[in-house]
Amino acid sequence: MKRTAQVTLLILTGLGLLHTALFTDLYLRYVKEGLCPLLIISGALLLLLGLAHAALDRNRSAGEEEHDHGHDHGHDHSAAPRIAWLLFLPALSLLFYAPPALGAYTASHAGSETVKQRKGFAALPATSPLPMTLTDFTTRVQQDKELAIKGRSVEMTGFATPARGGGWDLTRIVFTCCAADAQTVKVHMYGTQAPPANTWLAVTGTWHAQGALGTGTAAAALDVHATRNIAQPVNAFTDDLPLTPS
Repeated sequence: MKRTAQVTLLILTGLGLLHTALFTDLYLRYVKEGLCPLLIISGALLLLLGLAHAALDRNRSAGEEEHDHGHDHGHDHSAAPRIAWLLFLPALSLLFYAPPALGAYTASHAGSETVKQRKGFAALPATSPLPMTLTDFTTRVQQDKELAIKGRSVEMTGFATPARGGGWDLTRIVFTCCAADAQTVKVHMYGTQAPPANTWLAVTGTWHAQGALGTGTAAAALDVHATRNIAQPVNAFTDDLPLTPS
C-alpha cells in the first residue's frame, strides 16, 4: 500500500465515523449512546491526521523534486503489506453500507443473562397490561417473595429468536459498552406460533406457571395473549422500555 493510499484510508475512516455518529443513528448498532462524543472526536482526529499527512507529503514531494532535478530513486520506503488494503472495507462500509446489527442468530447461540439479586421490590402500578422489561419480569418471577407478578397482565418488547429446545423467545441484546461485550436476555413464549426471526414485537400475557414463583426454579416464560409488530426501537440494544424510532 502506497503512502497516498494510507492517507486516503485515514481520511475515509474519519469521514465514515463522523457520518455515522453525526448524521445517522447507525452507531447504536455497535456502541452505547454515551460513546457518541468519543466517536465524533475519533473521526475528527483521523480526518485531521489524514489531511495533515496529505499536506506534508505534498510539501515533501515539491521539495524533493526541486533538489533531485528529476532523479528517480526507484523505490518507496513508505509501502505497507498488501493485506493492509483490506482495511479499506470497514472504512468504506461506514460510508456506504453499515454492517447489520446483532440479532436472532447471535442470540440463539447465547444463553440468557443471569439476573442480579434484588433485596426488595416496590409495589407494582395498577396499569394493565403493565409495561415491563425482560430483566424486570425475570427478576420479579424468580425473586419477588410477595408474588406480585402472579396473574398480572404484562407487556414486553423485543425481537423473536428461535429457542434451542423448540418454540421461540422474546429477546433483547444488551450492550454494556459495545457489541463486543453484548449479553442476551430472553423470556420464553408459550401459546402462539413463532414469528419470523428478528421480528420486533410487543407481547402481552401472563407468567407461564412453571416452577415455584418467587424462587430460582420459576421459569422466565410468558403465556401469550396478544402480539403486535413494532418498529425496532432506537434503544434496541438496552433492556429498557422502548423509545420511538427517530
